[in-house]
Amino acid sequence: MNWRLSRFFSNIIRIIILTIFLLGVILPIYWMIITSLKTNPEIVNAHKLTYWPEQFTAENYISLFKQFNYGDLLVNSIIVSVSTGICVTLLSILGGYSLARYKFQGKGTMIIFFLVTQMIPGILVIIPLYVIFTRMGIINTRFGLFIYYLIVNLPFCVITMRSFFERIPYTLEEAARVDGCTRFQSLLRIVLPIMFPGIVAVFIFAFIGAWNELIAGTILINTPELWTIPIGLKTLIGKYNVQWGVLMAGAFLALLPTAIMFAAMQKFVVEGLTAGAVKE
Repeated sequence: MNWRLSRFFSNIIRIIILTIFLLGVILPIYWMIITSLKTNPEIVNAHKLTYWPEQFTAENYISLFKQFNYGDLLVNSIIVSVSTGICVTLLSILGGYSLARYKFQGKGTMIIFFLVTQMIPGILVIIPLYVIFTRMGIINTRFGLFIYYLIVNLPFCVITMRSFFERIPYTLEEAARVDGCTRFQSLLRIVLPIMFPGIVAVFIFAFIGAWNELIAGTILINTPELWTIPIGLKTLIGKYNVQWGVLMAGAFLALLPTAIMFAAMQKFVVEGLTAGAVKE
């Protein structure tokens, strides 16, 4: 009886903690959505706080596209983020496979170097890279921003992909080699389909890393036509005034692509990496 009572209270505490965490995630999103649907006088009225719009309006979304060219910001973000995600994923597959399957001199040092780079704040490398990009002539270009995101996201993704490869039994590749496959064919036909969830996870990580980044984009991009969404939304925060309605509308639209991506790909992320594979 005491065991049942203890388990009951344990479940209650767990539910309370999860509920608090859920509210902490949902409430800011809810407030962002309803603020984007309010009129400006209602938003800035400090004497009357409303938890539901008194008058629904779409003027914030209209202003976002007409006055602030949100469509151009969206296109720039998609180009940079998708290209970063694809290239980081491809390079991580090659790098992770090499670190997991090959033995060569300096392998341990390389892994440690990749791990150490994750301890260095990204802001420290922006100024040296700014000087390098300026001399290369790629400052204030999408390509320069893409190279920065590639440099920042690649070390962690390579280490992550290496751990995915190490969880796949090498006997699968050996069996494929016996059947006549080359090493590349065994990687392409046997290993990659098994570790597809890991590939998706790495792509999502690299995509979001480029999609949400602000500081480097602000420093490396000066032309409004090349701004990404975070840079464009930052301009809505002025010295004496903040356009909260338009800002919340832009933030909500920026949240949608990542939310849709997670909803569509979460089954691949959570499924077993080696389902159906033989054991060592």
